[in-house]
Amino acid sequence: MSKRLVLVAGNIGAGKTSLTERIGARLGWRVSFESVSDNPYLADFYGDMRQWAFHLQVFFLGHRAQQHLALAAGAGSAIADRSIYEDAHIFARALHHLGNLNERDYAAYRAVYELIVAGLPRPDLLLYLKAPAPALLTRIRRRGRAIEGGITPEYLHLLDRFYEEWLAAFDLCPVLTIPSQDLDFVHKPQHLEIVLERIQEKLAGREDVVFPEQGREE
Repeated sequence: MSKRLVLVAGNIGAGKTSLTERIGARLGWRVSFESVSDNPYLADFYGDMRQWAFHLQVFFLGHRAQQHLALAAGAGSAIADRSIYEDAHIFARALHHLGNLNERDYAAYRAVYELIVAGLPRPDLLLYLKAPAPALLTRIRRRGRAIEGGITPEYLHLLDRFYEEWLAAFDLCPVLTIPSQDLDFVHKPQHLEIVLERIQEKLAGREDVVFPEQGREE
């Protein structure tokens, strides 16, 4: 397989990191993850979202653009946990919708975002992990991250709506929707193989790539 850049997208708790890790290990691809531990704004943001939302989004924008460019310029195939596109179309939009990012800051952020993404190499494939909000909330509570303690079903539903609206107009590369509620690629190797087969089919140009009716083959 020739060099590829694959991005993994999806709601909170959809399984992006788990799938990214396993695809990278299975195919020998470079992997890249969201910056959390070295994010200088995250703690302040969770203390006062309205005060720090713009700063946080600008940090993520720069970090994600740097990641994207580094992966695209590298010698081999690569896969990234979350995309730069989600920062604007999902999370910045949600902050604006909920009143944590005012109109002026949101417009300034989107203007810079559009300039940056216009110069980025296009990815070869976007993997969209989709699961219903109740399943996402169960996973979020199970992993028990302190910063995710305030996530509500309403917020997950809002993000899910924004994902659907964004992907309806997304045309930078092919999109493969993965039913992550039904595919246990963490504990069942055969499910990971199903995902890998579908990814390879999609990268080969097949338009009719689908998953089994029940989302799994035992």
